[in-house]
Amino acid sequence: MIPFLLRVWRTLPLWVHFLAAKLVRPRFRAAVAALIFNEQGQVLLFKHTYRKFEWGIPAGGLEYREQPVDAIKREFFEEAGMQIQVERLLTVVSAREDHHLGVIYLCKILSGEFKASHEISEMKYFPVDELPAMMLTTEKELIKWAVENQKTDKRR
Repeated sequence: MIPFLLRVWRTLPLWVHFLAAKLVRPRFRAAVAALIFNEQGQVLLFKHTYRKFEWGIPAGGLEYREQPVDAIKREFFEEAGMQIQVERLLTVVSAREDHHLGVIYLCKILSGEFKASHEISEMKYFPVDELPAMMLTTEKELIKWAVENQKTDKRR
């Protein structure tokens, strides 16, 4: 039943997704995200089973009294069955359009093998200049900013 409902959810217009999120979420939501790059400089994205635009940065909600570093490790393990290490905080962003605070970390995969979950069906590395359609354009901007930020850090 749930897989059927998720497929129906994906067919709804994007404005319905945002309206539903506003109605059921708290007034202000905090989330965590992991940016992971491979040796070729490609970024890791998850294919979400319930989104209209399926590909996105590995991310999830911050639970009450949970530390952000612990939250991204938990979310990544729940969604992909893999252990990650947080290397450093990249940035914290506040999205005006949906009252959302995002804590973004640069991470690396430590161990495990990808296991699909009810939320994530696939993970794949993409060249930064060939990113697929994503739910929010800010995700693409964030990835490109992180790449430039890493280049600047390496020059220092």
